[in-house]
Amino acid sequence: MTAELETNLPSVRQIQTLIRDNKEVELKLSTNDLLTGQIRWQDPDCLCLYDHYDQPTIVWRQAIVYIKPKL
Repeated sequence: MTAELETNLPSVRQIQTLIRDNKEVELKLSTNDLLTGQIRWQDPDCLCLYDHYDQPTIVWRQAIVYIKPKL
């Protein structure tokens, strides 16, 4: 059985909006690392963040402390 993305959750909808609008974000991890870039996709377990060099980083949702759109 595959886990489905719960699109009725506000957090999932907010991340989808960030993806759709190609917004740059700050992503703080539980390791205290701060990543910046654009989220390209999400699934029930992970997000994929592309940095300024167009390099993808797959981040487990469990490792995320916060996601903040950059101004």
